[in-house]
Amino acid sequence: MRELVEHLASGHKLDAQNLNTLLHGCVEDGDVLQLLRESAVRTAREQFGLGIYVRGLVEVSSYCRADCMYCGLRRSNRSAERYRLTADEILECCKEGYALGFRTFVLQGGEDGTHSDAWLEEVICRIRSNYPDVAITLSLGERSEESYARLRRAGANRYLLRHESADSELYASLHPASRGLEHRLACIEALKRCGYQVGMGMMIGVKGQRIDHIVKDILLMSEYDCEMVGIGPFIPHGATPLGSEPAGDIRLTLATVAIMRLLLPKALIPSTTALATLSPEGRNAGILSGANVVMPNLSPSDVRKKYAIYENKASWGSEAAEGLAALDRELRAIGYHIDFSRGDYIK
Repeated sequence: MRELVEHLASGHKLDAQNLNTLLHGCVEDGDVLQLLRESAVRTAREQFGLGIYVRGLVEVSSYCRADCMYCGLRRSNRSAERYRLTADEILECCKEGYALGFRTFVLQGGEDGTHSDAWLEEVICRIRSNYPDVAITLSLGERSEESYARLRRAGANRYLLRHESADSELYASLHPASRGLEHRLACIEALKRCGYQVGMGMMIGVKGQRIDHIVKDILLMSEYDCEMVGIGPFIPHGATPLGSEPAGDIRLTLATVAIMRLLLPKALIPSTTALATLSPEGRNAGILSGANVVMPNLSPSDVRKKYAIYENKASWGSEAAEGLAALDRELRAIGYHIDFSRGDYIK
């Protein structure tokens, strides 16, 4: 196991069989997991120092035309509380965030059919005009290449679109009403052609997923050389078909984060809200596995609970914009500090 970790840490890749062995070893042996995490932390510190980038998250809409089996925003969830922020409300979130020091805004939402290219262009242009020095990240699901290109020209820099699973059968079981994995990957390729910094990723522990599936995910993200990687544990939502399933394994999540740090040393990897939700120490554990980004919430406080991809989402305290001081204390307790810069990916 030590040889496998050292091989990764020295900048080399592992084949599927050895990745499978390593992930199994991390689940079964805490010492193996710790060795892997320590190697990932060394690599992250070599690349980024002790600063943790903060991104201001604005959850723009809880409406979604997709019907993913695990997501509380799925269109079939009739109990979901829906909302849409207006353009002015989004700009007000950015105004507050900019004053707090944020230099990256993430506009995230369900696949809301009312969000036309023209409307999104206007919002992005207003943000870019008011704050020319910020990075604008979008996470708005599958759109056409023409749409991606228009939003890129309007001023967006980055786009987060998790691939969800590199296995077509598992993908189909989680997204029965979608156009399939092939279309999702075509969207990711279109984003790359449009000049975005692109984020991929998946959940750990969703129903039907095996370690060999995670290995395929790791190899796919490495092959695509994505600039951002989002990995978090599956957390069930009671109003979905997977609502009674157990949550994903934190150890396996941390192992996957660490492996991706070693495979993509310069990638921007968040310590996800899902980790912070599943464990009080989850955010710190992600950082101590090689993550280098956190995303405090800039959304209006009255809508945060309505954006419920899963239940009991961490939102207040150091997960909310109001808790930046608490977040900084939390980071300093483990030897890090907030970095408010854009934190652009540099090849």
